[in-house]
Amino acid sequence: MTRFRRAAVLGVLGALLALLAACSAPAPAPDPAAEPATDGSGHDVGVQLFQWTWDAIARECTDELGPAGYAWVLTSPPQEHITGSPWWTAYQPVSYRIESRLGTREQFAAMVQTCHAAGVDVWADAVVNHMTGQDEPGVGWAGSSFEHYTYPGIWTPRDFHHCGLTEGDDIGSYLDADEVQTCELVNLADLDTGSAHVRATLTAYLQDLVSLGVDGFRIDAAKHMAPADIAAIVAPLPPGTAIAQEVIRGSNEPITPEQYLGNGQVYEFTYGKELQGVLAGSPGLALDLGTASARYVPSDDAVVFVDNHDTERNGSTLSYRDVDYAIANVLMLGGVYGTPQVYSGYAFEDTDAGPPQDAAGAVLDASCAADAGPGTDATWVCQHRWPAIAGMVGWRGVVGDAPVVDTWSQGEAVALGRGQRGFVVVNAGDDALTTTLATSLADGDYCDVLAAGCAEAKVEDGRISVTVPARSAQAFDVSGRP
Repeated sequence: MTRFRRAAVLGVLGALLALLAACSAPAPAPDPAAEPATDGSGHDVGVQLFQWTWDAIARECTDELGPAGYAWVLTSPPQEHITGSPWWTAYQPVSYRIESRLGTREQFAAMVQTCHAAGVDVWADAVVNHMTGQDEPGVGWAGSSFEHYTYPGIWTPRDFHHCGLTEGDDIGSYLDADEVQTCELVNLADLDTGSAHVRATLTAYLQDLVSLGVDGFRIDAAKHMAPADIAAIVAPLPPGTAIAQEVIRGSNEPITPEQYLGNGQVYEFTYGKELQGVLAGSPGLALDLGTASARYVPSDDAVVFVDNHDTERNGSTLSYRDVDYAIANVLMLGGVYGTPQVYSGYAFEDTDAGPPQDAAGAVLDASCAADAGPGTDATWVCQHRWPAIAGMVGWRGVVGDAPVVDTWSQGEAVALGRGQRGFVVVNAGDDALTTTLATSLADGDYCDVLAAGCAEAKVEDGRISVTVPARSAQAFDVSGRP
């Protein structure tokens, strides 16, 4: 064989070997930053199922909350309360027996176990600031007798504050911290939470709920107790017990949410109030909510919400009736400030109206319409199932703690990306939005995870073209590929 032919053959063999090596070479490792989050950093969303029975919550954990990616559910107060149809009867305790119009102790315990099996933690709304606001003696839901300041076997008149600062002992000014924390909130018998006996009794109630598997507590009316009192009540609870305190921020008031951060998180009411405002004018400002430290607690300390059972009734935030309600939730779940809590209640005309009840006053199990969504004519509104809201809970789980990137706003529209994992566009205008936007998503086809089925959009050269109908949103993530 001549030198030329031998060189040619060797060249061909070299080329074949190189080709074989290329074919057998391992594929490049995926970029973790472009893969769905696996550390649970986006699995933080809670849902308040207001006035849902224990049996209904158990079914919802299995059928909807767990599969959708909700991390925890907040129940209504589980203790014995006064009788009556209004919603607020649940917030007037008579005893600390776990017997209420929402179910029995056994049903509550079974619900907690069922939710845990579905991967959902359970938080309970804890009413520990006060007892009833009834001047006349009565009998509670489970048969316990009571008077305004006497609860046999639990409290005597010496266990309550009698502030003597105002006529009738009711709070007269929120600019006076002593009044707010020692006088009565609309005649509700105010417990002396500075007393060792009172603290120990309240701690025992919370410990009883923990023994049933409860993972955390919303501390109702926390603003009306001194921070040190709450600290003493919750300190004996197991490490890791979640604490979220209701401390409504007021203009120039001496009591602020920041004073309670040593005990756990606080509900940041400013977020919901300002989100309502920016959606009415400049939605792009929604991206900045939580960054003004003078008006907000730090993100890790905040539980944020679009509405809750109080604010949907007093009009201080949006409610299920508002056209911007769904997209407000999309913006909350798409952002990085705070721990989000979705709200889900029932339709009402009278702000005092309670949920559907039977002839004996027991609440009927919630039932969600198959087409639950904005404008659905149903008793139980079931906002947590609305496609835009449930879809964003899943989206948040995919993006995890990826940073906010690729922000854009124009007129009544706003968009943001979360690293290389997700992108969301919100149109708060009255007309459809058609635009092309820069994104960090890899090129390819994506499904709108807020839509039924797979409504496709394509990323080409790092840009995505969308047409978003009026008052709606679209969201894309790396797990939603056709």
